[in-house]
Amino acid sequence: MKILTILLTCMMMLSCETTAKPSDLVELSTNYGSIIIELNPTAAPNTVKNFLNYVDEGYYDGTIFHRVINGFMIQGGGFDEDMNKRETKKPIMNESNNGLSNVVGTIAMARTSDPHSATSQFYINVANNTFLNYQSEQQPGYCVFGRVIEGIGVVQKIKAVPVSNFDQYQNVPNDPVMIKRVRRVTAEQLAKEQNISLPKVSEPPLPAMTN
Repeated sequence: MKILTILLTCMMMLSCETTAKPSDLVELSTNYGSIIIELNPTAAPNTVKNFLNYVDEGYYDGTIFHRVINGFMIQGGGFDEDMNKRETKKPIMNESNNGLSNVVGTIAMARTSDPHSATSQFYINVANNTFLNYQSEQQPGYCVFGRVIEGIGVVQKIKAVPVSNFDQYQNVPNDPVMIKRVRRVTAEQLAKEQNISLPKVSEPPLPAMTN
């Protein structure tokens, strides 16, 4: 009887955890198409929490990819289409020493030279930028917190847009690359709305997030 009680308790706990677990998928709807990103709260819990806070507030809606460097990365999440900078929350601690790598298709936090200065801006790697990884306390690198699992073709289109300088900013797309909406989604929701079938868990993750 005691063993049965323990088993039932464990099953109830697992059931609660499964039901309460929030979606780790977000959809970036752009004027070039949709990008589906799988977040990694296990490796970067505070970074993912910070990112989702912005998502849930609708902060990213109407922002742009304001810095695009083909062969490097596409960066967004801080400016509107007139290059007006949006106000942000307080900076977060850098979680770059989490074993995740800045390889093609991963998303990471942008920051200044201060390692703990990231706020809302993020970038998606379009090359294997492993030199951005954590090396040491003196070379803290940039925190990867997720990966693109659908829409890498959209990322490739964006990386190739013509760019020029705008005031003091460099590599600004000549025509705005709009982030129309960012929202949490589920695999079931995507399958129903857009007929998108995401990779099964048993399949090897592409692209890889670690070296």
